[in-house]
Amino acid sequence: MGASSIRYGFSQHFKVPAIDAYRWCTDYEPADLALMGENGKRSVKRISEDAIILTDTMRGQDGRRTIKRKIVRLYPERLSWTSTHLTGPITHSQFLYEILSDGKNSSHLDFTGLQINYDEGKATPTKTAALASKLTREDSAAWKKLAAAMEKDLSRR
Repeated sequence: MGASSIRYGFSQHFKVPAIDAYRWCTDYEPADLALMGENGKRSVKRISEDAIILTDTMRGQDGRRTIKRKIVRLYPERLSWTSTHLTGPITHSQFLYEILSDGKNSSHLDFTGLQINYDEGKATPTKTAALASKLTREDSAAWKKLAAAMEKDLSRR
């Protein structure tokens, strides 16, 4: 079985201060998947002050169940965190999230993804570029939903 690395990234603007965005993004809860438009359930286990295990159980459109287990490492001093897949179809993939201030009431997320794909065939540059583009569209769409939920949630406070 061969593996290929898919690198991609994007930015997502937030209409909230950077520290508030970071706190909201890293306050993991079982309902998080629904905020992203995903069908599934999440369990959250804090193993230390800066490490969390997330277990996501999802159902695909074909009805098949997928379980993804990830370790999230928090870096509050940098307003950043990583998520590394421990199990699931993209085991060993790692994602970097960093919140940057754009002013008093504005910030943005810089996302960098490294997805490891375990595939039978050899990845071609064309296939890799197409998959990177697809992942960027899908993940940035999920973050648009999260940004809207965050702004709505934080405006109530």
